[in-house]
Amino acid sequence: MYSRFDRAARGRGWGGPPGAGGGRGRRNDPPTADDAKAWFTGRLPEGWFTGAPTVTVDREEIVVVGDLPSVDGEFADEAGRAAARSGRIARFREETRDERIEIARQAEHRYGRKVAWGARLGDTEELFTTLSVPVMTRLHQPERVVLDTLVDAGVARSRSEALAWAVRLVGQHTEEWLTELREALSKVDELRNRGPQGS
Repeated sequence: MYSRFDRAARGRGWGGPPGAGGGRGRRNDPPTADDAKAWFTGRLPEGWFTGAPTVTVDREEIVVVGDLPSVDGEFADEAGRAAARSGRIARFREETRDERIEIARQAEHRYGRKVAWGARLGDTEELFTTLSVPVMTRLHQPERVVLDTLVDAGVARSRSEALAWAVRLVGQHTEEWLTELREALSKVDELRNRGPQGS
């Protein structure tokens, strides 16, 4: 969906505008996106979503997901209702494509990250184009054995897919702890920014 932006981004990391500081001192960190949720809430057209969108940010990407109005009508069963919800999400995706591309362009300039979109209707949620970012790591044999076991058992098709599966599983079971950790890191950044400034 954002191929013209993706071509420009390939092969380069975000260096950020002159003087842009990284949140925790990492090299090539993008600008801060602490106000991204507020910015998208104010920027999105009226009527797109029934409330403020969910905005999730990491170093590479901003994912914006909003709730759509419910689908009215009688359905023979839950499968029919799910199909109607999926169709409504597909319609939203098509009808808002040009505006979403323009908003994504503005956000990319502001925050130095790609923007992906999604929509939610009841218990049906669909993400549109999202990034898949390679993460290099070195593993000792015991960790490799774990990944190979997942591959051999058919849980994953490759070591990289097995690693992604393991990360998702950890995230699901430690979400409360991860949330506390993110809040603590945010407070550290705030205290650092309030500290003495060198001349």
